[in-house]
Amino acid sequence: MKLYKLLVFTLILIFVLNVFLVIVETVSKNKNNTILEAAIAEHKADALHKEELWQKPDETTIPKGEEGELVKYGKELIMNTAMYLGPKGSVLQISNGMNCQNCHLEAGSKPWGNNYSAVYSTYPKFRERSGATETISKRVNDCFERSLNGKALDTTSKEMLAITSYIKWLGYGVKQGEKPKGSGIMELPFLERPAYAKKGLVVYQEKCQSCHQQDGGGMLNSEKTAYTYPPLWGKHSYNNGAGLFRLTRFAGYVKANMPLGASHTNTVLTDEQAWDVAAFVNSQPRPQKDLSKDWPNIASKPIDHPFGPFADGFSEAQHKYGPFKPIKDKKDSLKKKSI
Repeated sequence: MKLYKLLVFTLILIFVLNVFLVIVETVSKNKNNTILEAAIAEHKADALHKEELWQKPDETTIPKGEEGELVKYGKELIMNTAMYLGPKGSVLQISNGMNCQNCHLEAGSKPWGNNYSAVYSTYPKFRERSGATETISKRVNDCFERSLNGKALDTTSKEMLAITSYIKWLGYGVKQGEKPKGSGIMELPFLERPAYAKKGLVVYQEKCQSCHQQDGGGMLNSEKTAYTYPPLWGKHSYNNGAGLFRLTRFAGYVKANMPLGASHTNTVLTDEQAWDVAAFVNSQPRPQKDLSKDWPNIASKPIDHPFGPFADGFSEAQHKYGPFKPIKDKKDSLKKKSI
């Protein structure tokens, strides 16, 4: 009887052990399959993402002769604006020491890096901010007067011709009227709350301060002629009329590009951190521009333009920090009623 019980116990133990091993093997296979499937899906998504995004033309396509030299000079001006046109510029002294490349990354060629890919294909165009049809030259001078807090270039100058030639070359292959994916700045989903400058201060201290400095003044190069890391506020930064003074623009920009080394495929900040740090930076003092002639049709003001009057009834504070969805919903509703 004892031998019989031992035999039964042994058989049960073997059965349980086999069941356990089968379960372990099944779970392991499923886990490995899940990991493999996820890796394949991620690879496909990355490949598709890269394939769809605009990429700059190969530099072998730069034309020969005088036209090509203008393109090359234009790129040089975008990369090293201050060397030629800054406070100690060799050509003119008309800007604040920042380079165009400080905002338009990789000489305006980085996907979601505020690039120029759609400029040549969409200009001339009517812009609500000025209430007029603008040329590329006018758009470039807007940057000089706002982001570089300086003076406009002579539209007939060699420098303006070079910059517009470079922008035209960057837009090579983009169909007229089209805006390719990856152009300009990434759009972030709205927060359900306002963006908080106090939370943004913490993000700035942890993620941004080492380059842009505690006082937001940026870091000059060794020759003290241009900014390696641009000032984000203060007298040498962009003024209140610049595109990046709008929170939706700044938040999308830093999400896809900051801190240094980040990209749209390798982000560091969460969406909330991007919105909050945008609120912090744009709550700091900076040069002021007369904006009284901007947005002659007040109903066309962007949801994050922080200066009244407004046609929607929301406050300047909400237009600056959000939440933006109620403003957008009201704007869309007013637009439908006017049709």
